[in-house]
Amino acid sequence: MSFFLGIDTSNYTTSVALYDSETKNVISKKKLLPVKEGEKGIRQSDAVFHHTGQIRELLPELLELASSDIKAVTVSIKPRFVDGSYMPCFTVGHTVASAVASALGVPLFLVSHQEGHVTAALFSAGRLDLVGKDFLAFHVSGGTTESLLITKSERCPVSATTLGTSSDLKAGQAVDRVGVMLGLKFPCGPELEKLALSSNYEVGKIRASMKGRDCSLSGLENKCKKMFDDGEKAEDIALFCLKYIEEALKAMLSSVLTEEKLPVVFSGGVMSNSILQNGLREYCEGLGREAFFAEPQYSSDNAVGVAILGSYLI
Repeated sequence: MSFFLGIDTSNYTTSVALYDSETKNVISKKKLLPVKEGEKGIRQSDAVFHHTGQIRELLPELLELASSDIKAVTVSIKPRFVDGSYMPCFTVGHTVASAVASALGVPLFLVSHQEGHVTAALFSAGRLDLVGKDFLAFHVSGGTTESLLITKSERCPVSATTLGTSSDLKAGQAVDRVGVMLGLKFPCGPELEKLALSSNYEVGKIRASMKGRDCSLSGLENKCKKMFDDGEKAEDIALFCLKYIEEALKAMLSSVLTEEKLPVVFSGGVMSNSILQNGLREYCEGLGREAFFAEPQYSSDNAVGVAILGSYLI
């Protein structure tokens, strides 16, 4: 067996994974960082503290399963591979991965959290054949709402170039802020989706706020706050929030399309939402584009994509 170990210590989740390049199977373990009730996030100092404890719980079992067969260790060391992209929480994974690779005498590879997300989505969709090829991707999460061109580079076979972004609020932030306003538990994505699915609200035409390839989502929070103050139902506010994000992503996609019909891969925790998936899948089909989505466990933060990248980098 040829196992590849992946480690990802993101802003909200401690994740470790093993990928068997021969069987194409994965073993994944992850644990959310604790966020106090009513709060909309976690301080980096607290994230570092909790990652340090949680990785001690998650990693030993994987090492016991396959330490003698691990061929490489791969770790996400920053949110994106661009200048200025840095979060202290990733230093925990980097430190642990360096120690494990050194102890095992195997190569250590450094990737970004974003590259891991995109690769996990490819794995989940059964499209690892796209690794090393050009395609469009979206990374939609609490910290990122971006349209990307994925190409192969010397450093990574799924190297991302940002095409468009949200100029202010990110989609995951909008979901969490609206969810907390509605009294939901943070992170609010699953509960907001469940609430929205119970709505019969007729959402009218939504025009996303765009400037070139970039969207703006700050107006979404304001509109949802007004609906809340006006006494509208929580489930209707939830549905409006998600449909607004859907329209923004459609507008972002439309702005980056070229005559070359590259497939589109949607990744990131927000894209586990069934309402968004259904709306964007239908939109892409109407454009004659192939669209791929990850299953929920591979949409949310995980180390699976990070582990898989090691098998291409060795």
